[in-house]
Amino acid sequence: MVENEILLESGTNELEFVEFGIGESRFGINVIKVREIINPAEITPVPNSHPCVEGIIDIRGEVLPVVDIAKALGYPPSKNPKNDKYIISEYNQNKIVFHVHYVTQIHRVTWNRIEKPSDIYHGSKSQIIGFVRINCNMVLLLDFEKLMFEINPEIGINVDDVKKLGTRKISMKQILVAEDSVFLRQLISETMEEAGYKNVLMFENGEELWKFLKNMEQNTPEKLQEISLIITDIEMPQMDGHALTRKIKEDPNLQQLPVIIFSSLITPDLRHKGETVGANAQISKPEIAELVKRIDEMLS
Repeated sequence: MVENEILLESGTNELEFVEFGIGESRFGINVIKVREIINPAEITPVPNSHPCVEGIIDIRGEVLPVVDIAKALGYPPSKNPKNDKYIISEYNQNKIVFHVHYVTQIHRVTWNRIEKPSDIYHGSKSQIIGFVRINCNMVLLLDFEKLMFEINPEIGINVDDVKKLGTRKISMKQILVAEDSVFLRQLISETMEEAGYKNVLMFENGEELWKFLKNMEQNTPEKLQEISLIITDIEMPQMDGHALTRKIKEDPNLQQLPVIIFSSLITPDLRHKGETVGANAQISKPEIAELVKRIDEMLS
């Protein structure tokens, strides 16, 4: 069992993650996404399901899908399936069971220890958002949103949802977006374009967006007036979205900037963390149409 009782103080740029293994490789999942870790249970296969979906299981009356992480990542099956573990996860308003080979422990690190992948091996098809060195081992942080979108696109961001909002006006108001996933940056960029927002700057993480703001504040402060809105994810290497929001709201020259947190971690239990750091709005992925509506309201 994972006791998810200790919530890190908002805006401290810290991360707790569960380390798990597939073969000889080590991976991490944010402890906030983990509801429980159990031993393997009886699985009921589902006809015509995705090859990576083993089937469904009943967890105390709740039927959940089981995803084979090894197969999803192209790894061979477990050598000791009886010793495998199931990680019951909840994010993006969905509960999913991840079948992994073993679970080791929980680590607490600061996000600035999370290194972003090199462009040499990290492209739009990558399923890794970062890595961290733990006790001489390399632990990779998976892009679970991308992984699950590849299995079931219906649970991800859908650009077509914006088309349902009707005719859009063109806006050149400048919007800054911090999102570490190459895949999601592309989807958000396409969505903003479809929504009529043509002046959008994308940043790979909160640290890069913060440096951009501070550089502008020091060298061309008059251009700060051109920035209309900031959108940020929460989980990002170097600086997370809560820390970024807190820094913006504590800076006298920047605190007037509206900040929307757009993340898979917006839950009733965690919404207070965004409120604590001063976020103007918090929207759960993949509710992209709701995001556009809030942008419309703030920039009208």
